[in-house]
Amino acid sequence: MKRLLLMAAACLLALGGVAGSAAARPDLVGGVSADQPYSFVASLQTTAGRHFCGASLIAPQWLLTAAHCVQDQPANTFTARIGSNDRTQGGEVAQPDRVITHPSFNPYGPGGDIALVHLASPVQATPVGLGTSTSVGTSVRLLGWGQLCPTPGCGSAPVDLQQLDTTLVDAARCAAIDPLTELCTDSPGGKAGACYGDSGGPELVRAGDRWLLLGLTSRSGNNDPACTTAPSIYTSAVAHAKWITEQTAPPPPPIPAPAPTPAPTPTPSPRPTPTPAPTPSPTPTPPPPA
Repeated sequence: MKRLLLMAAACLLALGGVAGSAAARPDLVGGVSADQPYSFVASLQTTAGRHFCGASLIAPQWLLTAAHCVQDQPANTFTARIGSNDRTQGGEVAQPDRVITHPSFNPYGPGGDIALVHLASPVQATPVGLGTSTSVGTSVRLLGWGQLCPTPGCGSAPVDLQQLDTTLVDAARCAAIDPLTELCTDSPGGKAGACYGDSGGPELVRAGDRWLLLGLTSRSGNNDPACTTAPSIYTSAVAHAKWITEQTAPPPPPIPAPAPTPAPTPTPSPRPTPTPAPTPSPTPTPPPPA
């Protein structure tokens, strides 16, 4: 049910959202404006420029997002602004040409809320690498342009990218979760977390001087339509690494056709020995005169 609400909210945001008062809008429901550039973050937008979901650039021609964001969405009906913290300007605007949703995605149940968006042309932005492991207690960072107040339709998407630092928690704290393919992520104090419009956006872990992608925003960890009242559920990019690799691998080069077998060189027929001309008969000697 909550996933269906998120799908409906994505449509509402795409149509312009509902204006909320400034007093009712804390940062990212508890987050703050992004304090650094993220070359790989993407805002999925209608052709009219309205944000409806987040995504992450994982290769020059591939974005990773939530399946419920792009389910049954023709690729030519939206664009992606990549590499800008301002969803209205900067970065690169790319046109998708193909959408691949995970075969196990079901809007009525857990798991499979992941999709790949192929771009018509490569972009110059630096992609984010995939993480290799997840564990309870890991510090993570959430990014998104979701509404800044916790109830459905209470506000439109902010212009500036928001970030929130939190941690992975035990899957038992989230309801209706697939612990093998999804991550339960804390809502600090029950007052901060992802909300409508953050769907598909990245959940990151710091690895030295770079960020790695652990997951992507899927839904809340309970059936409350209000955001932040429970930990949130993120689809694990780590658990889906094999599927991602299979889908994004370049097609193998065509196998060249075998060269035709050359025709055998014909053996020349022996020339017949010419028959010698017959020896001419000797000229008869005339008889002597009488």
